[in-house]
Amino acid sequence: MWNEFSHAFLVIFTSLLPVINPPGAALMVLGLLPHASPAQRNRVARGVALNSLVMLAVSIGIGAWVLSFFGISIPVLRLAGGMVIAATGWRLLNAPAQQERTTLAGAAEAEARQGFDASIESQTFYPFTLPLTVGPGAIAVAIAVGTTSPAKGPEAVHVAAAGCALVVLCALIYFCMRYAGRLQSLLGRTGMQVMLRLLAFVILCIGVQIGWYGLSELLGRPAA
Repeated sequence: MWNEFSHAFLVIFTSLLPVINPPGAALMVLGLLPHASPAQRNRVARGVALNSLVMLAVSIGIGAWVLSFFGISIPVLRLAGGMVIAATGWRLLNAPAQQERTTLAGAAEAEARQGFDASIESQTFYPFTLPLTVGPGAIAVAIAVGTTSPAKGPEAVHVAAAGCALVVLCALIYFCMRYAGRLQSLLGRTGMQVMLRLLAFVILCIGVQIGWYGLSELLGRPAA
């Protein structure tokens, strides 16, 4: 039983970890929230981790059935997800530079006027969780892992291994996003502006790459 548990745990964890890339996802979310407070980042990290856990569990459990029910193929999923990510990167790349808030009191007043907290809460699922953290690639991998269950159905040990693997993975997502803000204090204002532009370009490239994978599969050509 222990061998089956450890094998299933390692297969699921090692398959999803490089695709999700928690440190990379944390930096991309940081690029969208350069002026968020530690408390706000904590709420975002907690929300993204919980949303990721639910999405991955659903993808492993019934993802293949859902896509089949709606007639959606994996290449179409990748193409659509890539377009969304690319659009997010393009918007960030062309956004005007944000000015630093000089005092905590001024920041609190500005956030109260603009409803900054409500805006962050509304973005916890989209785009912070989907597609920046759990994108079409991660969903495709999770569905593929879920379809490798035994023909007689998943056993209790496999369900327990999948649950443990997802909990550990989502805990990594939480910690990476929760403490990514420390990078901001190390880089300073100018460094953060440079980092945000680079992150925006990387997000754009990731979206184009994922979309190209999907389009290549639809056209029947191998992706370069």
